[in-house]
Amino acid sequence: MAKPKKGLFAKQIPIQAVLGDQQAALFGQGCLDAGMAKNTYGTGCFMLMNIGQQPKLSEHKLLTTIAWQRKTSPIRPDNLSFDQIVQSGKRMLQPPKKEVTYALEGSVFMAGAIVQWLRDNLGMIQQSSDVEDLARQVDSSEDVVLLPAFTGLGAPYWRSDISASITGMSRGTTKAHIARAALEAVAYQTYDVLIAMQKDSPHPLTELRVDGGAANNDLLMQFQADLLGVPVLRPRDTEITAKGAALLAGLKTGLYDESTMKASWQVDRVFEPSMSADTRERHLAKWQQAIKRSLMPL
Repeated sequence: MAKPKKGLFAKQIPIQAVLGDQQAALFGQGCLDAGMAKNTYGTGCFMLMNIGQQPKLSEHKLLTTIAWQRKTSPIRPDNLSFDQIVQSGKRMLQPPKKEVTYALEGSVFMAGAIVQWLRDNLGMIQQSSDVEDLARQVDSSEDVVLLPAFTGLGAPYWRSDISASITGMSRGTTKAHIARAALEAVAYQTYDVLIAMQKDSPHPLTELRVDGGAANNDLLMQFQADLLGVPVLRPRDTEITAKGAALLAGLKTGLYDESTMKASWQVDRVFEPSMSADTRERHLAKWQQAIKRSLMPL
C-alpha cells in the first residue's frame, strides 16, 4: 500500500517568486524602469516609484524599500565560440548574480476608507460605487475640504496626533459637496506623496499607473491627473498584485520573457490633465491651507 503524500498537493510545488503586496503591484504594472511609478487605491493609498539598482535614502520622509531581487542569467557555453569559452575561463563557473531593484514608497492611511466612512457612518450612500454619482451632482466642492486624518496623516507628514476635519462649509453645502471633497482628499494626499518623491528622485515622473478598487472611479482619476499634471493610466486589470507575483515567477522559470510581460499590461483608459494652471493652484492652496490649519498648535 502506497504511503500518502505529505502536504496539500500530490507532489511538491516549487515557490518561484515571493513579493510583498505593493512590490508585486509595482512589478505587475510593468514599472521596470527607473522613474516609473504606480499608485494603489485601496483602503489606503500606496505609491511606489522605481529608483533603479542604487538605493537612496529619502530626505523627505518617504521609505526606501527593495522592490524585487532577481538572479541574472549565468554565462552559458551553449552560445559561445571555443575562443570565447577559453577567454571566459573561471567566469563560466560563477553562479548568477543577484540584481536588486529599489523603490521609494509613500503610504496614505485613508483612501477608500473615506468612502466607507461616508457610507457606514454618515449614511450618505448605499454602496461605495455610488459616491461618484453623488459627487457629480455638483460641479465643484466649492470651499469644502475634507481632511481625512481619522488615524492621523501618513506620508509625508507622519503625524498621528492630527484629527480629521471638514472645513469651508456654508449654509449651501450639501452631501454632494462633501462626497466630492472626499474624493478630492484622496487625490490631494497622493499629490503630497508624489511631490516628496520628485524631490528625492532624479527621474521626473511622466505618467502614473494606477490600480485598486478606487482606480475605477473616473472622477477621482481625472482629478488626480489634473493635480499631478501628468497622464494617469488605468490598466484593464486593476487587481494586479497577484499578477505581479505570477509574472515574476514566470520569468524565473522561463515561461515568460520581458517582451511577453510588457505586452501583458494593457491600458483601459488614459486620463489626460485638462485643468487650467490657475484652477489647479486654487485647489492646491485650499488643501495646503487645511493642512497648515491642522498642524497649528491649539
